[in-house]
Amino acid sequence: MTRVRQIPLYTLEGVRDAEVTTHYFSTEDGLGLSLLRFQRNRGGEAVMVVHGLTTSTDMFIMPEHENLVSHLLDRGYDVWCLDFRMSNRHPYNLFKHRWSLDDVALYDHPAAVATIRQHIGETPLHVIAHCLGATSFAMSLFAKLVDVESVILNSVALTPRVPGWSRVKLSVAPGMVDRVLGVPYLNPNWSEDPGFTSGELVSRTVSFFHRECDVPACHMLSMMWGTGWPALYSHENLADVTHERGGDLYGATSVNYYRHVRRMVKAGGAVKYHVDDPTYDRLPTNYFRYAIEVETPVLFVTGAENRVFTDSNIVCFERLEAMVPGRHQLHVYPGYGHQDPFMGKDVARDIFPRMVEFLAEQRAPAGVR
Repeated sequence: MTRVRQIPLYTLEGVRDAEVTTHYFSTEDGLGLSLLRFQRNRGGEAVMVVHGLTTSTDMFIMPEHENLVSHLLDRGYDVWCLDFRMSNRHPYNLFKHRWSLDDVALYDHPAAVATIRQHIGETPLHVIAHCLGATSFAMSLFAKLVDVESVILNSVALTPRVPGWSRVKLSVAPGMVDRVLGVPYLNPNWSEDPGFTSGELVSRTVSFFHRECDVPACHMLSMMWGTGWPALYSHENLADVTHERGGDLYGATSVNYYRHVRRMVKAGGAVKYHVDDPTYDRLPTNYFRYAIEVETPVLFVTGAENRVFTDSNIVCFERLEAMVPGRHQLHVYPGYGHQDPFMGKDVARDIFPRMVEFLAEQRAPAGVR
């Protein structure tokens, strides 16, 4: 039976009383990407918000709860939501490719920041990033390719760490998906394929091992990311409608990014994937190389129950704290996991105040731009 959507796909109705404009831009390697700008009170400092792999702007503008964009608008910020090559609002995940996080760090984030700068000039720009959007933006930042006022990174940054079963999946899944099964991507919505398809068979098989709920997309997401029943979040943190529309909020993805994550996990930190390719000479082989020189303050945040990237951000903060004491900050949210710090029904109460507090600490003094 076809699922009836309670909330329209790609809706903007979660953000009220704001001027919304779309800004298209191109990357150096020839992709067309986009930014959605939300404005209410002109003249405020700017925040670029960055999604993770398979998600999009939609995770920050959800109408079923007070979302991050609305929360920031209410506090006077000029909000820009980036949809980069990992976004399910663009088609790039729907075919096999060989992009890695290096491509995102080198091409997507610098181009996005440059596009925003064309509109805001020297107005301070802050960044809030999630998942592999956080890792790739941290790579851009610590490769000295972007210049921003401050950064908040959720779940993972320069030291990806995963549970034991996730290590097994990272080792096996990419080759199994694109070489053995021969499918171009993994799709959490495979259960809704019309007719009987190989994707639907995969979804049914995964659901056989996930009896914690009756939402096939939730089961697929636990297979695609992390270790747990469920893996990405705690069910009790989500509104029912959010849980049911997981297949809309997370899209399909090709699997080559997993290979880069696997290499980083094995290396114990963010390393370049294309080591011998001169195309990537602007990137450091080890992304901690310039850590002492990069003065941008970072708030590392994570859920205490993170079953995707476990204690990655705690370890990253501790490593940087040993190198540059006092420059960065860490906050761990009790009762939250990987994705629910943005998609949970109570995030405006439990999550956002600490982020806004950090942004306020980094605000430029009045009259200084």
